[in-house]
Amino acid sequence: MTFLKAVWRFIVAIKDLMVLCFLLLFFGALYAALSFKPGDRPVSAHDGALLVDLDGYLVEQPEEADPISALFGSEAPVKQYRLRDVVSAVETAGDDARVKAVVLDLDGFMGGGQVSIERLGKALDTVRTKGKPVLSYATAYNDDSYQLAAHGSEIWLNPLGGVAITGPGGSNLYFKGLIDKLGITAHIYRVGTYKSAVEPLMRSDQSPEAKAAMQALADNLWSNWQQDVGKARPGAQIASYSANPLPIVQAARGDLANAALAARLADKLGDRPSFEARVAELAGAGKGGTEPAFAMIALGDYTRAHRPSNDGDIGVLTIAGDIVDGEAGPGTAAGDSIVQLLDETLEQRDLKALVVRVDSPGGSVLASERIRAAIANVRARGIPVVASMGNVAASGGYWVSTAANRIIAEPATITGSIGVFGVLPSFEGLLEKLGVTTDGVRTTPLSGEPDVLGGVSETFNDISQLGVEHIYRRFLGLVAASRNMTPEQVDGVGQGRVWDGGTAHQLGLVDRFGGLEEAIVEAAKLAKIDPATARPYYIEPQPDPFTAFVTRMMESEQSAQAHASAGKDLLGRQADAQKALVLRAVDSASALASGGSVQARCLECEGYSIATRRTDTKSEGMLMHVLTRLVD
Repeated sequence: MTFLKAVWRFIVAIKDLMVLCFLLLFFGALYAALSFKPGDRPVSAHDGALLVDLDGYLVEQPEEADPISALFGSEAPVKQYRLRDVVSAVETAGDDARVKAVVLDLDGFMGGGQVSIERLGKALDTVRTKGKPVLSYATAYNDDSYQLAAHGSEIWLNPLGGVAITGPGGSNLYFKGLIDKLGITAHIYRVGTYKSAVEPLMRSDQSPEAKAAMQALADNLWSNWQQDVGKARPGAQIASYSANPLPIVQAARGDLANAALAARLADKLGDRPSFEARVAELAGAGKGGTEPAFAMIALGDYTRAHRPSNDGDIGVLTIAGDIVDGEAGPGTAAGDSIVQLLDETLEQRDLKALVVRVDSPGGSVLASERIRAAIANVRARGIPVVASMGNVAASGGYWVSTAANRIIAEPATITGSIGVFGVLPSFEGLLEKLGVTTDGVRTTPLSGEPDVLGGVSETFNDISQLGVEHIYRRFLGLVAASRNMTPEQVDGVGQGRVWDGGTAHQLGLVDRFGGLEEAIVEAAKLAKIDPATARPYYIEPQPDPFTAFVTRMMESEQSAQAHASAGKDLLGRQADAQKALVLRAVDSASALASGGSVQARCLECEGYSIATRRTDTKSEGMLMHVLTRLVD
């Protein structure tokens, strides 16, 4: 008995020791998380190739990861890379003697939009002018990845892969037949001949006006894409390959990789080990193990080690993603959050000018106006404002831009869509099919309205339509005052029509062409500052230390998961792209059918807007992933 008691005390002591160790580890990790600062980890000092492994999206403003969902959830977010961070790293590498080459791994690249890709392409061109090679690899290239790869000196393609140049365009889903069968009534309040965002709920096909407008937009974007790729890679037979690929593929007997090689779209065919061996010839051999066969400098480490100081006097405020009411984190343009961030910055810093970087298809009218008013207040304080448009700055994205002294965009920017709408579903038809009826009493014409069960009254519909028309006139007035036009002139180029940046410039909706750097220079000139000495101050919400710590912990795990699913062949990549289109179309229709506030939103722009794409991959959270491995 004494022996058993001694064994029991020993077991309890072991248990207490383990609990103590766990608590020590927990509080140690908590302290490390709370004291963590981005950039703590220095980049390796060895020579090698800068590996730009874009296994995700290239965006203006990455979304902030939810640490709880990241650790325990069933969804692992697709990685997002901030455009200016990648551009800065690539341009810095051009002058860094330790960087022998820049390598683009595009197997997991999910897109970035034409404007963003053109900007990164210019950075790659700069590296090449410094005499350094830029090599790219992918199992299969699509429009976005090939546009980026075209700026390299060597394009490698897997022998079982191919190049799919499809150009902008495609089918949309229309739900009019379905909602009629279900007995749902979509009450649509809109202004704009070309405001086709609500057409999926009111038509079974695209209206002639919307088709003509979107065809013109797609044609202009396609022309811009061909010009960028043609200038970067003049020998590539882009026109013949994209216009009639079948004879080229037939001549190669179905070998898509050799067809791309014959059309001079690729330089070398080879698998990943062959590609890495080629890079090793230029940058030296790697350390082995799980790392590539060449000496590698990781993009994340290099970015943190060479991030420019953020202490300038030209403020840069980013408005990215859907414009929504209330508060939200980065990657979503929430009215309250953006206004609060701007107000706090103005209290803490003496800004000489403000650049508003817009990459948004719009959203809530109320939130758009709240943001616009805050920017207008900045101008009222004597601080000049320049709007810089990224991939998309349409509807609400253009609404907020009207507060600026100047509007700068790129030819491939998608803008305009000056129009508003609202949708309210009612279910009296559906209830009737189920044998359910409604009845009641009223004291005024608007009692119980909107009656989504018994049917919305004509009085409510008429008032709502008049309200939407009033907001449209407000939109026209804002644009007219901003662009020195009459409301009638704005209405002529408005009506919800979407324009490419080149056409918008011709119509007077944009002042000049340029990117973010040009906008900063323009803001400095307006503030009477020497552009050579002007420096930006990026107005960004700071993540809490724990979120930053978890995000850093997840980086390697996300990369491993991305590479586990990377390397899909041409058919697989195209299927993924089409699946993403369907999911976005269904999400858009669901958002319309659920009703809500009056919207200044360009839903037809969302196919071109990386900022609004939600294509998270199904995966367990990091801790669940680790636990599963331990159990296995």
